[in-house]
Amino acid sequence: MPMRAGEKLPNTIKELDGVTKAAILLLTLDHEAAGALLRELSSDMAEEVTRELASLGEVSSALAAEVVEEFYTLRLANKYSREGGLDYATALLKDSFDSSTASRLISQIQTQVQRTPFAFLQKAESENLLTFIQDEHPQTIALIVSHLPHSKASEILVGLPEQKQIEVVRRVANMEQTNPSVIREVESGLESRLSNMLMNSVEKVGGVGTVAEVLNLCDRATEKSIMEGIEAEDPDMVEQIRRLMFVFEDIINVDGKGIQAVLKEVDNEELTIALKTASESLKEKIFSNMSQRAAELIQEDMEYMGPVRLSDVEAAQQRIVDIVRRLEDAGEIIIAGRGGEKDIVV
Repeated sequence: MPMRAGEKLPNTIKELDGVTKAAILLLTLDHEAAGALLRELSSDMAEEVTRELASLGEVSSALAAEVVEEFYTLRLANKYSREGGLDYATALLKDSFDSSTASRLISQIQTQVQRTPFAFLQKAESENLLTFIQDEHPQTIALIVSHLPHSKASEILVGLPEQKQIEVVRRVANMEQTNPSVIREVESGLESRLSNMLMNSVEKVGGVGTVAEVLNLCDRATEKSIMEGIEAEDPDMVEQIRRLMFVFEDIINVDGKGIQAVLKEVDNEELTIALKTASESLKEKIFSNMSQRAAELIQEDMEYMGPVRLSDVEAAQQRIVDIVRRLEDAGEIIIAGRGGEKDIVV
């Protein structure tokens, strides 16, 4: 079971589940590498691992090292199981680890190598699965439902046209032992089609800060997919991540045309308050994209404004940040380093 937010991590890897290990592995990588690895996961898994990463507390260097070592060993053993067979991989693990650790890793390798046919379909929602396979030949559907949990198989049958229901049930009833190579061939074809369909359709500490930095380096489509998935269950976490992903000082990464578009939606009084704690470089960039007279008025107002509550400054800055995010989502401005530059044609 994934860790609860703020829950202290155990001292040993044996008490961690796969999602928590994946989150810790991401944490050990630099943000660019973590972002690249996250893009390789399915959208559901990326969302789950990201949520876990946001909930991580302090991770000891010893625990992180255990996770990295196990990942490396499993990858190596998987390679050996494909090239030299499961027996060879098992012997490697027994020679490399104590009996308890070796048994646990061997079990994981066996699960990956000797997996249940059509396992990639078992986590799909029945409605989506039905849409995916309903046009298949009745014999293919019969082969699939024979390897699904009975409850899911029943839901699939109920959703089929009556004549196809009869055909599928008859073929399931008459099905004898199927050649494993036939199962692998059908499974491979379906998995490839499903993958293509999905591609075309759409002391270190974790926490929301780490997630924000990793997502900042992901492409916009991956970021949006993950954030929407998390928002359905935890909108507060999404808002925390968003506020860290782009802060007021990051406006310096918006080009001149973009800053001008933002300033059109900000009144001078709010801008004056927001710039109260801004860096000199950000002030200079903003003033350079205003008329000289407007910039002089803002600077004069700032000089004579007097003390301002920090909460008021932060609130004004956040309202401007919200404008920037809205304009970026609408494609009206580009923020350097946020994945939009590759879509620009010069």
